Formats: sequence, C-alpha cells, structure tokens
Amino acid sequence: MDVQLKRGLLDVCVLAAIKNEDSYGYQIIKDIKPYIEISESTLYPILRRLEASELLTVRTAEHNGRLRKYYHITASGLKRIDAFREEWEEIMSVYKYVTREENAND
Repeated sequence: MDVQLKRGLLDVCVLAAIKNEDSYGYQIIKDIKPYIEISESTLYPILRRLEASELLTVRTAEHNGRLRKYYHITASGLKRIDAFREEWEEIMSVYKYVTREENAND
C-alpha cells in the first residue's frame, strides 16, 4: 500500500477511535487492532502529529498511581473525519473504474 495513503488512513483510524470518548494509547491500539494492525511505535508518532495539527488534545491524569495521557478529538479532528468520508467516495469511484474490466469479466 502507498505509504502516504496508509498514513492518512491510520490518522483517520486514530481519530475515529477517540471520536466518542477520550482514550489512551494502549486502548486506542486495542480498539483499532480488529481492523488494522498498529504498533506502539507507529501510534505515538501519529498521536504527536495529530496533536501538532490540532486535530486532538492531550491531558494527563493519574491512573493506578501512574500518569496516563488521554487524547481528546477536537472540532478540527471531527471535520477531518467528515472530509475523509467525502474523499472515500472519490477513492471508491477510482477503485470501481480501475476494476471495471475485471468486474465485467466475472
């Protein structure tokens, strides 16, 4: 898969994982894992990039005697998910075009 495409997909997956409630790294990985494989070494740079882009915010809270970072989606993050949905329609149109001959032969 194209690296840039995969990067954009992972960004939106992370935003979708925190869309309905704040979450932390390990939980985000667990939530996404049934759909796409993601490791901690992949997730944390994504979270930093999304924070720098103001698509999410971070707060630190104590949990079982340890500090844990919780991620919260911003209005811009929600808009990014909406934009992805619109972009996905275009991607599906391209996919249908590219596979049209295969589908006609089936």
